[in-house]
Amino acid sequence: MSVITIERKVLEKNDELARRNRDLFAQNKNFVINLVSSPGSGKTSLLEATLTKLREKITVAVIEGDVQTDLDAQRVAKFNVPVVQIVTNGGCHLEARLVYDAMVNVDLTKTDLLVIENVGNLVCPANYDLGEAHKVVVLSVTEGDDKPLKYPSMFRNASVLIVNKVDLLPYVSSDVETLKKNAFSINPDLIVFEISCRTGTGIDAWCNWLIEHSKK
Repeated sequence: MSVITIERKVLEKNDELARRNRDLFAQNKNFVINLVSSPGSGKTSLLEATLTKLREKITVAVIEGDVQTDLDAQRVAKFNVPVVQIVTNGGCHLEARLVYDAMVNVDLTKTDLLVIENVGNLVCPANYDLGEAHKVVVLSVTEGDDKPLKYPSMFRNASVLIVNKVDLLPYVSSDVETLKKNAFSINPDLIVFEISCRTGTGIDAWCNWLIEHSKK
C-alpha cells in the first residue's frame, strides 16, 4: 500500500509541473508533441524526415531524451534547429520537471512546434504528462501488430499513432489493418498515419497535420 501511495504522490507532483509547462506553452503559442515508442521504432528517423519538410515552413525546436549519450541530438542538430539533450542516466522516461529545466535553453517565443523525443520505452512514459498537446506513439511494423494489446496504457493515453516502416511490410508478418484494429480497440479516437521514412510515404500528410496545428 505504501508503494501505491508513493507512486500516486510522484504522479500528482508531475501533473502539477506539467500544468505549469502547459501554461507556459499556451502563453507562447507553442504546439508541443511528445514522441513515445519502444527503442528502434524509428522516432529519430521520423524526426529527421519531419525536419526536412518543415524547417522552412515553421520554426521547430527539439528536446531529446535518452538514457545515455547525445547521439540523437547530434543527428537533429544537423538540421540547424535548436536542440537540447536530456540524459536520464538510466531513467526510463522524461518527467515534466526535466522538460521545464531544459526549456531554459529554448526560445519559446520563436518556436511554433516543440518536439519532445522521449526515452525509448512503451511502459513508463505512458503515465507521465509533460505538458504536451499530444502524445504521439510510434510503432514500427517490425514490432508486430499485437503491441497495442500488450501495452494498452500507452495507446490509451496517446492521441496519435504513427505506423512506421511500412516499406518493410512485404518482409514481416505484421498486418497493418490488424494493428489498427487492436489500437482502436484500446483508443477509438486515435489519429493514424502510415509512414515510411525511407520512401517518404505518409510524410506529407503527417507534416501537414503538424503545420495545421502549429498555426492555430
